[in-house]
Amino acid sequence: MTAAPFRERVANANIVPGPKPVVAEIHATPFVWRDPRAIPVRPWVYGRWLLRGTVTAVVAPGGVGKSSFMASTVLALATGRSLLGKQVWGGPQRAWYWNLEDDGDELARQIQAAAIHHRIDQMDCGDRLFIDSALEGNELCVAIEGAEGGAIQRPVIHALEAELRNQAVDVLIVDPFVSSHRVSENDNGLIDDVVKEWAKLAKRSGCSIVLVHHSKKLNGVKVTAEASRGASSLVAAARSTLVLNRMDEAEATKFGIENDDERRRLFTVQDDKHNRAPAEKATWFRMASQDLGNGEGAHGDNIGVVTCWSPPDAFDGISADHLLRAQRAISAGSYRENQQATDWVGQPVGDVLGIDADSKPGKARLRQIIRTWIDNGALIVVDGKDERRKPVKFVQVGEWADQ
Repeated sequence: MTAAPFRERVANANIVPGPKPVVAEIHATPFVWRDPRAIPVRPWVYGRWLLRGTVTAVVAPGGVGKSSFMASTVLALATGRSLLGKQVWGGPQRAWYWNLEDDGDELARQIQAAAIHHRIDQMDCGDRLFIDSALEGNELCVAIEGAEGGAIQRPVIHALEAELRNQAVDVLIVDPFVSSHRVSENDNGLIDDVVKEWAKLAKRSGCSIVLVHHSKKLNGVKVTAEASRGASSLVAAARSTLVLNRMDEAEATKFGIENDDERRRLFTVQDDKHNRAPAEKATWFRMASQDLGNGEGAHGDNIGVVTCWSPPDAFDGISADHLLRAQRAISAGSYRENQQATDWVGQPVGDVLGIDADSKPGKARLRQIIRTWIDNGALIVVDGKDERRKPVKFVQVGEWADQ
């Protein structure tokens, strides 16, 4: 027996009637042209990192210094000072730091150490700084998970909103995010619900909310927005994602930092999402050590404090006269572009500039200098042949510095 055609079988099928479809009307809204100058400016609170009415995620591996970073951030906000190189828009802001894993004493150490280092006192912050600790009884849980799935804790959300409005809080930092709920951190649907609830709260209260989160264990690989631990919906629902990364060995070599302990003090913060701000270069910070003065000799506490740091410029201390002398040294011989060659051009340049061409930091710095001089025409690369008649590239003088 030949099977009936598909259309015929569909027409004769027994269809179980379902609920009647909902009747709805949808109309496209014509765009209303406005004077661009009259469109409100985005309500930035802190640099191009924190935007009022939105959620920002901060993702960092353990041990980089995210809690210390948050301590200096809330002091910058409360004082209105650019302590970490970011502008506090509109003057001092009201900042609330709710830490869910450190006790009150440890939070006091971090805040007070940062205040000493940045020369801030109570008068500078006024009544604009709020600090809470879950270990001191100020717990926070905005969602739970039961047999029927996840549920937002509405009384908690309502109480939070009331206090944000009552204290006119501009920035709320929750650290860490994983401790602010009781749902599976690997469930994208549940985490999406939680983060979007935070986003709605930020919008309703006109507050910028920061959710601090741990990254996965990456074994030295750089942290990105996608490297957050658990469900990816946290980063997807946040408007921007700041990632913290410690300086690696390649960067240390590039910047001429040979001391490994110093390298571990240095880290970057970068917005890895750029939803609402132009792409920025990574901002460098250094973890300084601040004595609290709370003990005698070695018994006192030295606390890490985040400070601004700028990578050294390869051309620091180098003048046009140095370039001219380097050109003369290069013109007096035959030097290769390849840094592995014994007659690498970096050798005579290093002799002139007083830079050790055989050390890793010295070689890295010389590469930057020589590349810049090639790019601006002071040096040129030409084709040639070595003693075995094999093609190689040599570096010669281009435009003389005194011309």
